[in-house]
Amino acid sequence: MSVAGTAPIGADGTTVQAGDVYWQSVRCLDIAEAALREVGAALADVVRTRVMLVDCDQWREAGRAHGERFAVIRPACTFVQVSRFIDPDWLVEFELDAYVLDS
Repeated sequence: MSVAGTAPIGADGTTVQAGDVYWQSVRCLDIAEAALREVGAALADVVRTRVMLVDCDQWREAGRAHGERFAVIRPACTFVQVSRFIDPDWLVEFELDAYVLDS
């Protein structure tokens, strides 16, 4: 299973925590975790993550949020810099790949 499109969007449809990579990362991971739960999966099933940032100099803040969720799981992880996202207030997006067995 792959999870994409985890932009830092709140329940009201607006960007959360404009200017804060850490809190936007937390929101992206919340969205991804909810998507996994919808299909009966969990963060423990994640084997690979991709973190896309508009400013790679801020990778530590995204990495801190990533580490809080994946410290024990330790999936393969790639950080990449992108020129921009659809919304200029978005600073980060996450993608996850999980291995989920059919029941």
